[in-house]
Amino acid sequence: MEDNSPEKKLGCGILSAVKRNIWPRRSTSAGSLPQMNENTNVKTANSITKRRRSGSDEASFFNSSVNGPEVPPKPCTKPVSNNPNKPAAVNQQHQVRNPSDEATRTTPNNQVYVNHGRRVPKENVSISGELESMISDHQKSKGSSNLVRASSSNVMLFGNLGNLRQPGGGGGGNTNSYNVVDQLPKTAREDVSMPNGKYPNSVMGNVVKKSVEEKRGEEQTGNSLCRAISTRMDPETLKIMGNEDYKNGNFAEALALYEAAIAIDPSKASYRSNKSAALTALGRILEAVFECREAIRIEPNYHRAHHRLANLYLRLGEVEKAIYHYKHAGPEADGDDIAKARTLQTHLNRCTEAKRLRDWNTLLKETDSTINAGADSAPQIYALKAEALLKLHRHQEADETLLRGPNFNVDDCTKYFGPIGNANLLAVQAQVDMAAGRFHDALAAIQRAVRLDSNNKEANNVMRKAKAVAAARSNGNEHFKASQYSEACVAYGEGLDHDPHNSILLCNRATCRSKLGHFEKAIEDCTHALNLRPGYTKARLRRADCNSKLGKWEASIQDYEMLQRETPDNEEVKRGLSEAQMQLKKQQAGQ
Repeated sequence: MEDNSPEKKLGCGILSAVKRNIWPRRSTSAGSLPQMNENTNVKTANSITKRRRSGSDEASFFNSSVNGPEVPPKPCTKPVSNNPNKPAAVNQQHQVRNPSDEATRTTPNNQVYVNHGRRVPKENVSISGELESMISDHQKSKGSSNLVRASSSNVMLFGNLGNLRQPGGGGGGNTNSYNVVDQLPKTAREDVSMPNGKYPNSVMGNVVKKSVEEKRGEEQTGNSLCRAISTRMDPETLKIMGNEDYKNGNFAEALALYEAAIAIDPSKASYRSNKSAALTALGRILEAVFECREAIRIEPNYHRAHHRLANLYLRLGEVEKAIYHYKHAGPEADGDDIAKARTLQTHLNRCTEAKRLRDWNTLLKETDSTINAGADSAPQIYALKAEALLKLHRHQEADETLLRGPNFNVDDCTKYFGPIGNANLLAVQAQVDMAAGRFHDALAAIQRAVRLDSNNKEANNVMRKAKAVAAARSNGNEHFKASQYSEACVAYGEGLDHDPHNSILLCNRATCRSKLGHFEKAIEDCTHALNLRPGYTKARLRRADCNSKLGKWEASIQDYEMLQRETPDNEEVKRGLSEAQMQLKKQQAGQ
């Protein structure tokens, strides 16, 4: 039976032997090397050890060196009893403050017994012993192991490091439902009790999903313990590690390291600026702006932060702010930057004029020019383009436009654009959602818009229309389920009175008309819906069926062939196409 003592759970770290017989070679995860003479020959490692990459957004690194060169630890030879995530390297020099009873015991000669009786001078027990003490105390107090030791210089935190999923589906960067635990050796799996042959709570594959409260409590405890340890790290070292990750394209890891550096020293402007760069690379533009602003507040003459903020403002379509910061960027900026900003301003002015004149075709053209000129992350420009497409009854393109645009957090948008500005954005989003048949999303968006700006007339009008259309659709669906097709037609028609170009209501009414044998009118509704949304599969299928009912085989075949290209495995489409082709041949043969 496997031993579950704290020492075994923490793993086995083996420090390299030191020449010239300072003391015998030992196997321990808590000790550290003593101070060495100048003549001592030891193979040294780099001051920053190579770290194993993890897929997580957070990682903690510790630097372990004791008044001399650091010695790379040998790999652990015993398996860890818990699911290990990838460990982070430990590189920090500190003395032990509160060693645990299991890890060390003091002798009258001011020496310490480490784990299995190896005698080490007390002053030479480094942060490794403290880590083991903290982890052991954590395991005793919580009855579970969020932190495990892999070797004398490695610590792992479930859920924060590596790509392995921890119980409950949390954990590192890997969010797939693939059961990684089953691919590990049996000794490395999580022990899970199975009363009556069933897993407790609920399961996905063979990984137990813990309750939300238990999971949250373990995460908070583990994270706080990890933060307590990570504060021993030099923030400049963390920044250097972050820069290395950033250069290698590991932006999430770089962000975690910059945040750790900020947590230790929040008054350093360069940490904020670097964090802004990592956020930008991850597409979190608004958060990047906030970090750049903070960097400039800390250091008003920080040229690189001014230049970085100017570039962000340009992408957001804030030309005047961009020019201001370009002028304060010193040698970081040049004349081309300001010229690019002025070109963008010209396109923005044309967008404003086209919107005022309700010239939707010109607005569509100028919004494209504005995006191509550099405002590729400006939600207000994408909203203007979507609005123009809605007015031109090109609903599918409007939906695609917002999908291609930036996907910012609603609260961040409110913080950046203000309540009124974000209310306008939400009003356009609600109209696009309603046109695409996402009535629940449309109501949620427009209700939030009205809360942000209760005096917004357009938002209030959109909310009234959304409520009426959603109610009509619900009423029509109830009648349809009861096979009351005439009443359903009337209900859908009432919704179309409020929104005459709603493709969902048009297709639903076409279905009812088809059930009533009114095939010509059904085809009219389907054609109208397809003009609004050419990719609306249900409307095209309904029209193909109605044309077949009327004996219009060529028109029916045309729709079926298009559907077959889009959905080649659809059996209904295959049968309809085959029937239409056979009937067309009979018709041509009879002529």
